[in-house]
Amino acid sequence: MKDNNQEEFKKELGLLDGTMLVVGSMIGSGIFIVSADIARQVGSTGWLILIWLISGLITMIAAISYGELSAMFPNAGGQYVYLKEAYNKLTAFLYGWSFFAVIQTGTIAAVGVAFSKFTAYLIPVVSDENILYEIGSFKLNTAQIVSIVIVIVLTYLNTRGVKNSKILQTILTIIKILSISGLIIFGFTLAAKSSVWNANWTDAWTPRSFNTENGSWFPIGTTALISGISAAMVGTLFSSDSWTGVTFIAGEIKNPKRNVGLSMFLGTLIVTIIYVLTNVMYVAVIPLNEIAGAKSDRVAVVASQYIFGDIGTFIIALMIMISTFACNNGLIMAGARVYYTMANDGLFFKKAAKLNNASVPEWALWAQCIWACVLCLTGKYGDLLDFVIIIVLIFYILTIYGIIILRRKKPDAVRPYKAIGYPYLPWLYIIIASAVAVSLLFTKVSTCGWGVLIMLIGIPVYYLIKEKEII
Repeated sequence: MKDNNQEEFKKELGLLDGTMLVVGSMIGSGIFIVSADIARQVGSTGWLILIWLISGLITMIAAISYGELSAMFPNAGGQYVYLKEAYNKLTAFLYGWSFFAVIQTGTIAAVGVAFSKFTAYLIPVVSDENILYEIGSFKLNTAQIVSIVIVIVLTYLNTRGVKNSKILQTILTIIKILSISGLIIFGFTLAAKSSVWNANWTDAWTPRSFNTENGSWFPIGTTALISGISAAMVGTLFSSDSWTGVTFIAGEIKNPKRNVGLSMFLGTLIVTIIYVLTNVMYVAVIPLNEIAGAKSDRVAVVASQYIFGDIGTFIIALMIMISTFACNNGLIMAGARVYYTMANDGLFFKKAAKLNNASVPEWALWAQCIWACVLCLTGKYGDLLDFVIIIVLIFYILTIYGIIILRRKKPDAVRPYKAIGYPYLPWLYIIIASAVAVSLLFTKVSTCGWGVLIMLIGIPVYYLIKEKEII
């Protein structure tokens, strides 16, 4: 491993930049749309809010646990490095392989697709209904083109250096926080109605399912509730994901032993508060059946129409465009650093280990861009979410358990920060995340199963690379 190359990164990012990267990467489009699916799955206000709260809390538990690892290994590569230190190169490679094939590129694609969907509100010609080319079952539409263009533009910007990217990220994320806060405040002050609030909290813990055809509710049992919660948490966990991005660029963070872990904690705390308050605003403004039946799941659009009238549609569309643009900038910035670290270990294309004149891994950025653009052509936001989240959960579980392994393997290692609530909080995360992952494999095998298969294909690929040194 070429450790000397790590020194070529410029330490341009402070605590504010790290925190804004976490917040900006986490808040994409999910908070604006996934509450509709949650409402359909569990059919009650209490469960809707609780699912968002649980997802936020376990994300914060994971973040404060990761703080121990980030302080021990304050280098570029983040989770890849942690898995290599706790387990072995194979486990780390499977993460990196999955990260490139599914996790980061799939997330970039999903956020790009969301950007294009809401751009169509302002510019109807870029709708996914505008088909440009068709062959067999494949259809190329203008929304896919917009998604791809955004990914390419942001990739190019990131090849010019981390300084410009961090300025854009910080500015857009602050705008994002202020605009969502404004939506929450105006929602409570201009559109909240006691009649809607009281009706939504009547039988707040009675689970139901929503029939989209006739707009009616019907009761569900415990088994269906468990399945519904698992399915609903795909959206909330995806919306709460990407907080690890700051660990990937640790080589460019000032005082990383302190600021990486603190950025994760502050970022996940801010996002959890925003997510919960946004959903409380939803149920104060919108009847639950309208949340569940929101057109194309755009709950925020419905809320904005209640708050601002007809112009609300355009306001929320602009907000989500800013939100997803900033989200993808953070994802693209962070992702390439993992491939850079893998290449230095001889487990990715050698060119990915090269830094350009701006001290960023340009080749790795473009490789990530090309595959993300391919995934954009699927145009299916929901499938991309299922595809990504099962692999994310598996490696989060392994990484958190890695803390326990490293406490045993390296008891005398310097730990500038130790995980709060160890070992209880790490074990709590492992148990909850494992339950969700197992449930997803049973309930969404058609999409989650393919994600796991892609991960497992990495095993023979690893040995081929190791033995043949083909890259």
